[in-house]
Amino acid sequence: MSRLKQLFMAKITLSITHMEATTVHTTPLDLDFVRRQFPAFSEPSLKNTAFLENAGGSYMCQQVIDRLACYYRQTKVQPYHPYPQAQTAGQLMDSAYTAFSRWLNVTDEELYFGPSTGQNTYVLSQAMLGWLTAGDEIIVTNQDHEANSGVWRKMAQLGIVIRQWGVDPATGSLDIEQLKTLFNARTKLLVFPHCSNILGEINPVAKIATLARKNGVKTLVDGVSYAAHGLPDIQALDVDIYLFSLYKVYGTHQGIMVVRSHMDQYLTNQGHYFNADLREKRLTPAGPDHAQIAAATGVCDYFTALYQQHFKPLDNPDFQVQRQAIHDLLIRAEQAVLTPLLKFFNSHPKIRIIGPATPNNRAPTVSIIVEGYSAMKLAKQLGEQGIMCGAGHFYSVRLLEAMEIDTLDGVLRFSLVHYTSTEDIEMLIDKLTAIID
Repeated sequence: MSRLKQLFMAKITLSITHMEATTVHTTPLDLDFVRRQFPAFSEPSLKNTAFLENAGGSYMCQQVIDRLACYYRQTKVQPYHPYPQAQTAGQLMDSAYTAFSRWLNVTDEELYFGPSTGQNTYVLSQAMLGWLTAGDEIIVTNQDHEANSGVWRKMAQLGIVIRQWGVDPATGSLDIEQLKTLFNARTKLLVFPHCSNILGEINPVAKIATLARKNGVKTLVDGVSYAAHGLPDIQALDVDIYLFSLYKVYGTHQGIMVVRSHMDQYLTNQGHYFNADLREKRLTPAGPDHAQIAAATGVCDYFTALYQQHFKPLDNPDFQVQRQAIHDLLIRAEQAVLTPLLKFFNSHPKIRIIGPATPNNRAPTVSIIVEGYSAMKLAKQLGEQGIMCGAGHFYSVRLLEAMEIDTLDGVLRFSLVHYTSTEDIEMLIDKLTAIID
């Protein structure tokens, strides 16, 4: 073991001890219980690996797998028809709307499922044609995943003016003071991310939404890189549209849209003309994926199981208290493994963190550049040793261009969630140290 690593591991021990001493009043995550909910952790082919690319898609929890298998076995029929099996299939789909609306603090009628966030965003852009006309203005950022930026930029072809809220080239951060200068009487829509999938930095969504509202501007927020770390309270954020990907939140490959009811007047039907009055079909041109929507309820089952395992009384009548308790539980667990990882990266002379260097105001999605090493080659080497991580631009090409980072090789990214263990982080540190020291 190198001298640098010996000193660093000693710091980790002290840090964890301090953390335990200062958070005794909080409920710790039962990691053994959590991992028992995810079949991947008992899968022989994944033994001796550390999964650190959750931002690309998380492991699926058992509750979702069970519901998916049950749907295919028992109700693989056209839902909502008069016979019992079809009625059951429809009820299973309906339960997903009810379950997620509670966890997101919205109504069932404001929730939509679609095949992916990228496609959902595209459908929304088409649905807004008519409300958005030539001469109107949309503000976009260059911090976004391209799926939340490109479709709006293309509207310039229709005479809609696109203004860019640009990042600070040194940090990649967005400055609200700069945003204020972009609003004018023609601005109709502001599109921005809750959290960057490269930087991990969490934007002050509620503050930005309030500013936009004062200027008469609607907000559309990409929550893909945030939702896995604790489903947001949409009411508290006070945004008009919020999107995220369910397969990054332990579920099926679906995208979820929250479209607040007051936005309905601005959106035209994108489904078949005779379905224009069916809310759940207006923004799903290809039709819903019945089984995946029904199985999505399993994510909420999992969060409920977490609450029942960790908190008393189990029958707390205030559901929002339960929701907040789970949100905070996940954040605390992530911070516990994120902190030592950031300390290692900060202490290594060859490593540059892209994004916040401390755990404050960031998700545990950490991108780095290692001096003298290709991100792609490092990801391959680490993968061969059981460290599953990612490298590249992660569809945030504009952000890397703004920060003058090579978009072909990109960054080396490690994305953690609450089921990431201290052992996973120690394994990463061991393997990466051996390669670059």
